[in-house]
Amino acid sequence: MARAAAVHACPVAAFQKLISGKYKLRIVWDLQDGPRRYSEIRSGLLRGADGSAEIAPRVLSRELKALTESGLLERRDFGVVPPKVEYRLTRKGRSFVPVIAAIRDWGSRHLAPAGKTTDIAAE
Repeated sequence: MARAAAVHACPVAAFQKLISGKYKLRIVWDLQDGPRRYSEIRSGLLRGADGSAEIAPRVLSRELKALTESGLLERRDFGVVPPKVEYRLTRKGRSFVPVIAAIRDWGSRHLAPAGKTTDIAAE
């Protein structure tokens, strides 16, 4: 209990833990336009990822589960065969999109080569 209180005592540490992971920011960013199925999220992560290795299904499932447990995503299982599962941003997740946009803007200004803008994901 004391450890949980210590983590939440520092909002920056709690935020860092929330977004840790290679794909979490990009998943939330890709879901800003509406719900997507697992395969759509996976293909979205592969867009614009020059030189990136293909994401392993286990890794994507782990990231989606963590985002769902943190309250940023909602998982909807349609209970059909073959399985149909859809992910969407919760209210908390939608409130996080402007934060990612600010990170994206900062990165475009300060991390891109002179005269060039970069995106965290292709739009």
